[in-house]
This record gives sequence, C-alpha cells and structure tokens, in this order.
Amino acid sequence: MKRIVLFLLTNLAVLVVLTVVLRVLGLDRFLTAEGIDYRALLGFSVVVGFAGSIISLFMSKAMAKMSTRAQVIDGSENADARWLVDTVRRLAEKAGIGMPEVAVYEGAPNAFATGAFKNSALVAVSTGLLQSMNRDEVEAVLGHEVAHVANGDMVTLTLIQGVVNTFVIFLSRVAGFVVDRAVFRSDNRDGVGPGFFIVSMVLQILLGILASMIVAWFSRQREFRADAGSAAYLGSPRPMINALARLGGAEPPHMPEAVRAFGINDRPSWMALFSTHPPIEARIAALQARGG
Repeated sequence: MKRIVLFLLTNLAVLVVLTVVLRVLGLDRFLTAEGIDYRALLGFSVVVGFAGSIISLFMSKAMAKMSTRAQVIDGSENADARWLVDTVRRLAEKAGIGMPEVAVYEGAPNAFATGAFKNSALVAVSTGLLQSMNRDEVEAVLGHEVAHVANGDMVTLTLIQGVVNTFVIFLSRVAGFVVDRAVFRSDNRDGVGPGFFIVSMVLQILLGILASMIVAWFSRQREFRADAGSAAYLGSPRPMINALARLGGAEPPHMPEAVRAFGINDRPSWMALFSTHPPIEARIAALQARGG
C-alpha cells in the first residue's frame, strides 16, 4: 500500500512542478494560444515516462533469473546452501523484511538483489563470489544486498527513472513546439512541422544523457547506504571492507543490463558521472570512517 501511495504522490508532484514551471515562464499561455493542449501533453509524458520503469520493476525478478540463469535454492541442496539460506533469513529478520528468494548463478564474483516488493525480493550470489570469499565476507555481501531491499532501492530508483523520463519527454516536446512555431514559422494548427521533430528528437537525446547522469548519481549514493546497512547488520564494517578489498583485486565482471545497477560491483563507466557504482576505494574509505 505504501508503494502505491508513493507512486501516486510522485506522479502528482511531477504534474504540479511542471504545471508551476509552465505558468511561471508563461509557456502555458503561449502553448494554449498556439492550440497546444499542454495538459494532455503532461498526462502523456507521465504515462510514457513511468510506464517503462514500472513494467521493468515488476518484471525484474523474472528477467534477473532468466538473464543470469540463476537457480533458486531452499537450503535442502547441501550444507553450503543451507548456510546461505539461513544467513539471508537472519539478515532479513534484522532488516525487518520478508524472506527473499535466494539464488545462485554461475559467474565471476558478484551478487545482486531485485524485486518490486520488500517482502518478496530476490537475492542472488555468483559461484565465483562463494568460491573466492570466506563466510564472513559472503555474509557482508548478503547484508549489502538485503540492505538494498530494506531501503526500498529498487522502487526508489524506478521512481527517479520515471520522473526524469517524464521531464525529458515533456520538455523536449514543449521546446519542439516553441521552436517549430517561433523559428520555423510553422502555422499548421492541426499538427506540427519539421522543426518539432528535429528539435524534440535532439533534445530528447541530450536531456536523456543528463537524466542518465542523475540516475547514476542516485545509484552511487545507494551503494554507500547499502554498505553501511551491511555493517550495521553484522555489527562491524570490517567484513564488508574485506569483501570490497577482495572484489577490488579482481576484474569486475560484466553483469546483464537487467541487474547491472543492483550488483555489488560493476565495471566503472568510461566517465565517472555515468557509473552506477562508486570506486571500491571510496566505499572502503566510507566504511573505515565508521570505525572499521
């Protein structure tokens, strides 16, 4: 219920902000005078902006399992599987969330969490991570992923992506209308001229790049919070520091696009502003500042 209320409030806030901006700039009168229904455009932008993000969120568990070929375990497979499931259950109880599904997939050291709801999430770890870390370090990584779930990071990231998508769609089209009328002198009241398509397409690309920087910034901040959550669950930041140090010594694996932002580690972007994860060194320093 809280998620639904948050989604509705976010949509309402976006509509209010865009309406106020249009009114302050006087663009609402301009668009109305030009025969453009900006309220319908607002509604269209919100629907299109949020639709893809919301659909991706609800499909995230299925897509993650399919893209990584992760196998859900219940602990009956062997002693290691039992320990893994029991550890996630203990961490989930500390975090106050429902027991997530636990899965293992073949791959280099990494882990991720995903899912639309806190009480029915998925936590998955790779065979490479289980083979390369001791149990204290694996527990720290699991704590990091459980913290992502407890913090509601998947939903929050979806909402942020939906908000920036809405602004990109709306602003690029408003600018397209303005330029089409003012610069290209299009007077086609029943449609739009070539200026609209050119400007809106170019601006959607440019604003989309800016939007991806905003989403990446949030993603980096939530990694610090998840690291801190792991330290709190385990009672010390040292296991998470050790796990990060071990990850830092290996080549970060390539993660499927569907779960890349939710991994414990990722390849740094060619530009730091587009990276979904902070540098390992920065994360270790933040944990050390907590007394590790």
